[in-house]
Amino acid sequence: MVADSELQRIARLTPLADVLASFDISVGPVTPRAEDLRRALGRTLAADAVAPEARPQQPVALRDGFAVRADLTTDASSYAPAPLSPAPRRVNVGDALPVDADAVATLDAVTERGGLFSVLAPVAPGEGVLPAQADATPDTPLRLAGARLRRIDVTVLAAIGVKQVTIREPRVRVVRAGAGEPVDAAIALIAGAVEAEGGVAIIDDLTLDAALAREDADAVFAVGGTGGGRNDTSVHSLAKLGRVAFHGIGITPGETTAMGFVGARPVLLLPGRVDAALAGWLTVGRRVLAKLCFRLIEEQPFTAELSRKIASPLGLAEVVPVRRRLATVESLATGYLPLQALARADGWILVPADSEGHPVGTKVMVRPWP
Repeated sequence: MVADSELQRIARLTPLADVLASFDISVGPVTPRAEDLRRALGRTLAADAVAPEARPQQPVALRDGFAVRADLTTDASSYAPAPLSPAPRRVNVGDALPVDADAVATLDAVTERGGLFSVLAPVAPGEGVLPAQADATPDTPLRLAGARLRRIDVTVLAAIGVKQVTIREPRVRVVRAGAGEPVDAAIALIAGAVEAEGGVAIIDDLTLDAALAREDADAVFAVGGTGGGRNDTSVHSLAKLGRVAFHGIGITPGETTAMGFVGARPVLLLPGRVDAALAGWLTVGRRVLAKLCFRLIEEQPFTAELSRKIASPLGLAEVVPVRRRLATVESLATGYLPLQALARADGWILVPADSEGHPVGTKVMVRPWP
């Protein structure tokens, strides 16, 4: 317990915008490292993720059927089947197309009698075919540095042969600096949020002073002890071992949130109330972690206008990947969704089954990939 004259005092509340602006020069990114792709889920990329080679390297079938030359099917109909010579090759999904074929006719569109093949309907060039390099172009970024690695990214990168990625993974020690069940609950909340945002949360029984003295974490987040009560000493501890940059931030709840440094390591002191600790995390803590990760891209639902028309088949709800273009979004693919389109998309929209698509300027809800 401290004397009244030594209680922690807040001279003034610093505007939140001023606190966040200070991060540009005071909080730097952690050192990047290589990580196995499967273990990098949720982490922030420190380098662009690129395809090691073209995928596919040559055109392949997108459906089971017969590889054909489209020009031989132009006038085909069920009343006047068009002969196919030489005999077409049967292909399965993923098979490479013969060099003399540029389309895949469906199984029921081709008939065979006495060793002679005919097609019953025209097939357009490229129909049923995945062109070479449609899924991935060599050395073209699929996910940019500064973005978190989503589940869809891990799936896409694994499918095209990527084994390792370069990430930033801040280690954040989450410390108890107060007492009571609300503090314990808030610590669990903040630790879980750190993990969910791409960091590694370290929870142990160290006191705040001991945690500040150690150098095995990239940041320290403490919960409790930021107010002016006689048992509140976390700001004094930071002042003793490091530097207090702000004590008292213009947010509510969470006015007693404090921010400072021990050396170059950022220290965030959050109030012991759950609501106040949450507010401090949402407004300040997430930004500190984002700076440590050097995260440049966020994934949140947002509304935007379409910059290009989307045509969609009636009767089928369609998932369409889209990417931002300034204040608008544009479709990256419809029907088959190439792997590189999935990775480059900022999210997806759903065209309802009773719609034939959306015209330019339609406001759509863009949702993040998992």
